[in-house]
Amino acid sequence: MTSAPPADARGRARRSRGDSRRGDNVFFNLSRGSGILLLVVMAAIAGFLAYRSFLALGKNEGNFLTTFEWTPDATEPVFGIAVLTFGTLVSALIAMVIAVPVAVGIALFISHYAPRRIAQPFAYLVDLLAAVPSIVYGLWGVLFLVPHMDGLTSWMDQYLGWTYVFDQSSTGVPPRNLFTVSILLAIMVLPIITAVTREVFRQVPRMHEEAALALGATRWEMIRTAVLPFGRPGIISASMLGLGRALGETIAVATVLSTNSELSLHLLDPGGGTFAQNIALKFNEAQPLGRDALMASGLVLFVITLLVNGAARMIIARRKEYSGAAA
Repeated sequence: MTSAPPADARGRARRSRGDSRRGDNVFFNLSRGSGILLLVVMAAIAGFLAYRSFLALGKNEGNFLTTFEWTPDATEPVFGIAVLTFGTLVSALIAMVIAVPVAVGIALFISHYAPRRIAQPFAYLVDLLAAVPSIVYGLWGVLFLVPHMDGLTSWMDQYLGWTYVFDQSSTGVPPRNLFTVSILLAIMVLPIITAVTREVFRQVPRMHEEAALALGATRWEMIRTAVLPFGRPGIISASMLGLGRALGETIAVATVLSTNSELSLHLLDPGGGTFAQNIALKFNEAQPLGRDALMASGLVLFVITLLVNGAARMIIARRKEYSGAAA
């Protein structure tokens, strides 16, 4: 028959459990408070933008969704987001089409192909690109990328001009257009997508890879059957993170893009605009009504970003094989 533990030992155990519960309660309350604070901040931002938007839209003489012109400080204020919506979405989508396949390829090279002595410095270099300020990308874009885009835009006009989208109607002018902006945005979001995707690929269970190789699969077949299916939700998350960066990029786009209030499907012609770039360029010189109008456009960008992230979470939630380790 075993003897009961001493009274002082039982007391220490109870005090230890009490301290543990107290620590759990403190951590739980801090976590819950942080989540509530985030929701409050988001609601405050949305409420502020909605209030200022209401003030501007009540004085708008045009249709906010379909008007091309942006003259909120005129005698008869007219402003709309048609050009801004088109430029923001098109430039971001083209950037993602360019960046995502390249980012996935770089992530696979670092995680499954490159030797360790090469993979580590290469991964560090990719991560370092994410820390480059936007203004540096913008200066590089306007001083280097734009002058070197003439050959590519001429080639696309010659061989892809039949698509109308790549038909260049304005010749002899610097290619400060949405297509150039898209390439710049693709370069800017590439490190973010690559870094997240690389970490996702490193979380693939080693047993899955070895099982595929043991069954006679080549390295590419192993990646196609074991790595990519496991990492697909993570790739989606990384892509949405990069898309959010592309949608909201300001200084680099403002530096490269030659803006106007015309909506043109010719992506190689100068002109167009984005929400963030329009706000950055016109906020200082805008009158009170003009600033409220810019707030209204900012609210639209805010909603678009929320919808994009919400759609990404829904896609990931529907993937049954998704695990938290690959987030």
